[in-house]
Amino acid sequence: MAAQQLITYRAFVELATADHHVVGLVLKGSQAHEGMPTRYSDHDLYVVVADDAATDLTRFADHRTAELDLVILPLAEFRTAGMPGFERYALARSQIVLDRLDGGIAQILAAKARLGVDEAFRDAGEWLDAYTNSVYRSVKNDRDGHPFAARLDAADSIGSLLELLFALDRRPRPYNKYLEWELARYPLPGWDTDSLLDTLARISATGEVPLQRSLFGRVEAAARRAGHGAVLDAWGEDLNLMRPQ
Repeated sequence: MAAQQLITYRAFVELATADHHVVGLVLKGSQAHEGMPTRYSDHDLYVVVADDAATDLTRFADHRTAELDLVILPLAEFRTAGMPGFERYALARSQIVLDRLDGGIAQILAAKARLGVDEAFRDAGEWLDAYTNSVYRSVKNDRDGHPFAARLDAADSIGSLLELLFALDRRPRPYNKYLEWELARYPLPGWDTDSLLDTLARISATGEVPLQRSLFGRVEAAARRAGHGAVLDAWGEDLNLMRPQ
């Protein structure tokens, strides 16, 4: 345990690089996002070892200190990490420290960064329905004199909307911490980043119904262009309550 507590990021990378069983080192989190690290940021490192390899590095399994968090796993498990799952975005925007597979690690990460066509279509339909449900509840609660509930539902809608918009672009949704970072570098097609972020901030804070309706109108148009009209049409006349008046 003492060795685990004392080893630094640089020292571990040197140690792992010298181990021929290690086929990849992948850095994720704030340290992999330019401009995001702070003095509190540790190094989150995936250590990918050859399948069925016996390496002494397993003594660092579950290593976690203020400077270094390690995940040590075989190549086969790394291929499926975050597919699907919470880690997908982190891996999609990670940095390669070591790739002994002649670009194989890079190919695995690239696959995580791009949703499959069928996967993206399925996910977008589900998140569209969830977003619509939250907007409907928010607007209805505002109409019926429940402003607090309306604001809560409006805030709930934002998460589903982001999942939807990124799925429409076949990308995993970034964590909230990296949303502005992601959109500044990789804007969503058809959306002005500054305007979108301002709209989301205002809806989260106030639940303003006209603004929700205006946004819903744009989302409906984008969703129908992407082939999700059936999801929307299932809401029938209730759509009129959510559309711009």
